[in-house]
Amino acid sequence: MSIDHRIAALRTAMAARGLSAYVQPSSDPHQSEYVADYWQSRAWLSGFDGSAGLVIVTPDHAGLWTDSRYFLQAEEQLRNNEVELHRQRVPHAPEHRDWLAENLPEGATVGLDGRLFSAARIAALRKILNAKGIALRTDVDLIGEVWTDRPALPEAPVFAVTDEIVGTDRRTKLGVLRDRVPGAAYLLSTLDDIAWTLNLRGTDVAFNPVFYAYLLVLPDRATLFINKAKVSVGLKAALAADGVQLAPYRAVEEALRALDTGLTVYYDAATLNARLVGLLKDKTTETGPNVAAQFKGIKNDTEIAHIRTAMAKDGVALTQLFCWVETALAAGRSITEADVAEHLDACRRAQGDYYGESFPAIVGYQANGAIIHYRPHPDTAATLRPEGLLLLDSGGQYTQGTTDITRTVALGPITADQQLHFTLVLKGHIALAKAHFPQGTTGVQLDTLARQFLWQHGLNYGHGTGHGVGFFLNVHEGPQRISPNPRPASTQLPLEPGMLTSNEPGYYRDGAYGIRTENLILCTDVDYAGSEQFLRHETLTLFPIDRRCILVERLSPAELDWLNGYHARVAETLLPLLADEEQKAWMRAACAPLAP
Repeated sequence: MSIDHRIAALRTAMAARGLSAYVQPSSDPHQSEYVADYWQSRAWLSGFDGSAGLVIVTPDHAGLWTDSRYFLQAEEQLRNNEVELHRQRVPHAPEHRDWLAENLPEGATVGLDGRLFSAARIAALRKILNAKGIALRTDVDLIGEVWTDRPALPEAPVFAVTDEIVGTDRRTKLGVLRDRVPGAAYLLSTLDDIAWTLNLRGTDVAFNPVFYAYLLVLPDRATLFINKAKVSVGLKAALAADGVQLAPYRAVEEALRALDTGLTVYYDAATLNARLVGLLKDKTTETGPNVAAQFKGIKNDTEIAHIRTAMAKDGVALTQLFCWVETALAAGRSITEADVAEHLDACRRAQGDYYGESFPAIVGYQANGAIIHYRPHPDTAATLRPEGLLLLDSGGQYTQGTTDITRTVALGPITADQQLHFTLVLKGHIALAKAHFPQGTTGVQLDTLARQFLWQHGLNYGHGTGHGVGFFLNVHEGPQRISPNPRPASTQLPLEPGMLTSNEPGYYRDGAYGIRTENLILCTDVDYAGSEQFLRHETLTLFPIDRRCILVERLSPAELDWLNGYHARVAETLLPLLADEEQKAWMRAACAPLAP
């Protein structure tokens, strides 16, 4: 069935219910970024498979709303169907909620599946629509009707990670949550927070080691709502010993209905889906921040020690990859962007304790590097040549931690503009990496550091500068975020010691090339005697930044010292881990100090 036929089938179902519009987001009932095949409804309906986007279908229009990271990708993937791209976060372009209010008549009805939207999103949408006399129905799952060959929900087993790896046992974590919401029931639906709380992992979602479940934490016990077939007898016993009982995944709705009306139910309105919130309407409720996410975002000493191991493994894998690329190009062999992604995955797998990529590898040669979330496919991937820039943004899931690194490298001669833009991006990267800042500083305050040198040349980039990173969990997590946009609450949260965040400024010239330099940075204390508490970032990622792309004369002495010091630490850590003499020679050359 073509995309246009799918939209036609949806319109038929809409007409049968008197709907003027239907809204289909990217998410699942847990507000996940990456979702199982069963929940890939927006991609199925539109043909656009980026990780962020929303589709609205009316009787005479079908539109996809997404942000600047995906504009080029969406243009390509929507080219042969009727879905029109609406560019979000662009001046004078209406957001999807405004578009509905402006384009539907008074008395119209909008339908959607309330499981796929948080309570907060539904409240915001309802407020805008009601002001225009437009009704909203949240009990309509039309995709379930028209997607006749829908994949099944995943059934792979869950597994435990040991206390020696994560540093804190599940009984302690449950106690911490209870202490923050004393005497209340805490309903947790975000998959990575459930996995973190119970020290469990799974394979239900590509790239994220999580599993589909809900967790209800009561003052004296907890219930994990999950397909029981996914939990072994031994693991079930271990959970029971820590006061966690099992119930079927879909039984969460009946459990909420049956809760004692005298018990306060605490939940995060930004993440709990609207359908479940609706079941609590006759209960006493309290809303607030996702408590588990706040604790999860601050890595403990055990996790930090393991993350250092993961970074070293990743550095070895990337060294093996780039030696292979350079050797192949020098020998005149043909390799494509897809070959690079496949070979890197194999290099990571060889490091051991590896569970796959933490997101689809972005391997963009020359013009493809300007597509911020480009993913090469074997049948369309560009062939590399010994010239120009290759942007590689990738990450791995190791038992010891989650990695995310971007390097832009010269495969041969590059232009003066490419060198200039690479150097401006690097200067911004170093500024954020070197920054000292007082306790209470937020991500929106720090973002300017990474953009300042690009701004001086009238240049910018359309994505955030930094996101939180999980520990053997989601590569994108909160609560912190470094971004110029003050609207998301995450950019207003102070950075705290133990937070692991990406540092990834970039520059993209459409149709020509893309540049991004990304390391993961750990927030730590700085000891200034007799002063208020100050913080700084320690760079944990270990891999050289391409010296061939840098205009050294544009680096200040302090920036050059940082770069040379970083490269010295990379070489000191990785050289003893490399067994191949050619790879060692490559590393020494890549980390050689630059002179002013």
